[in-house]
Amino acid sequence: MFHDRARIFVEGGRGGDGAVSFRREAHVPRGGPDGGDGGRGGDVVLLADPSRRDLASMRISSHHRAGKGGHGEGANRHGARGDDRVVQVPPGTSVEGLNGEYFDLVEPGQRAIVATGGLGGHGNKRFTSSTRQAPRFAERGLNGDSGWIELHLRLLADAGLVGLPNAGKSSLLGRITRAAPKVADYPFTTLEPVLGTIDDGERQLVLADIPGLIEGAADGAGLGHEFLAHVERCRVLVHLLELGPGTDPDAAYATVRAELAAYGHGLAELPEIVVLSKRDLLPPEDAELELEMWRETHPSRLQALSVSSATGAGIDELVAAIFREVARADERADGGIAPEGPAYETEHRVYRPRGSGGFEVVMVEDGVFAVEGRGVEMLVERHDLGNYEAIGYLERRLREIGVIKALRDAGFEPGDEVRIGEQAFDLDPGDG
Repeated sequence: MFHDRARIFVEGGRGGDGAVSFRREAHVPRGGPDGGDGGRGGDVVLLADPSRRDLASMRISSHHRAGKGGHGEGANRHGARGDDRVVQVPPGTSVEGLNGEYFDLVEPGQRAIVATGGLGGHGNKRFTSSTRQAPRFAERGLNGDSGWIELHLRLLADAGLVGLPNAGKSSLLGRITRAAPKVADYPFTTLEPVLGTIDDGERQLVLADIPGLIEGAADGAGLGHEFLAHVERCRVLVHLLELGPGTDPDAAYATVRAELAAYGHGLAELPEIVVLSKRDLLPPEDAELELEMWRETHPSRLQALSVSSATGAGIDELVAAIFREVARADERADGGIAPEGPAYETEHRVYRPRGSGGFEVVMVEDGVFAVEGRGVEMLVERHDLGNYEAIGYLERRLREIGVIKALRDAGFEPGDEVRIGEQAFDLDPGDG
């Protein structure tokens, strides 16, 4: 089964703790602090790997955690950085990441960091000053980013074969490429997209056989609605209409066009090559008449073609038309200059604002105040509130950045409870 969607949990590695250490050497009775810093946690990285076909592996293993950073040690030895967790995904994967980030991995080798590792804590060596020559506290490492992210795979194909079930898409793909799709005389033979390539000696193009669309596909009917997204990256549509006794190409065309328009995302505006398939089921003169009638009744569309996958009639003309229309699409996308290779999107990131970089004081109830703000929360998270020296340093830092004044302005009195992040403690800042 083809899996083009997945939801996975990613977690960056926790940063290592800083060390509290003092030099101990012969003939140095009062060695100074020499605690090293903790290492940064590893990142969770998505890597576009062309050997990957779909997102099935994401369903088997849905939790991905990076390595933790090493703790600092004495003699100013810093902890090692945590190992990255590299998750391989097929090219064409788009990612709805944490905090509103968006990534698009379309070319092999592209990488995206979806969960950043936490920062390592500073060792006590960092906190020495003229008035604090022997600090007995250090910072703790921070947790990495974590949460659930959504992955969506959209195939990277130059042209997509669309049409109703049994229109002949699989037979055509097998005829003009080296693909080996399943072909049978019943609806929904193709249960997942199939890719094939065509080569004219100078350039290679990728064709995708999209499972047949039926009326209501855009709203979830049939199988085709699962794969309409894969048409989004195509630059040209090859729309197959079945010829033969009892068929109605006009009605079939209207059905598929309506579903493309209903799905949106610009599918209805893509260049289109109309192909009347299975011409071998009609006498040659009737097949030619059907083609002429189609061209007369649909003059605004691209010139229609008539082919037979069984006999090979019209196949060369169709292949030439596909190369021609893809080249024209490249020229339009590139301002009139055709690129040497496929013009894929580059990886990009979109950020949504997370609020101001400051903090806000909220009175939760009488005698209880909450300070909200990522910077302040990280400051408290780094320190051991059971360490007297750490508490004193934290109070001084809160005073410097204006938190103490904001608490007083909100009605805070010495001894009231303060909540910052997941920590709750009493604060008596005095009059300093």
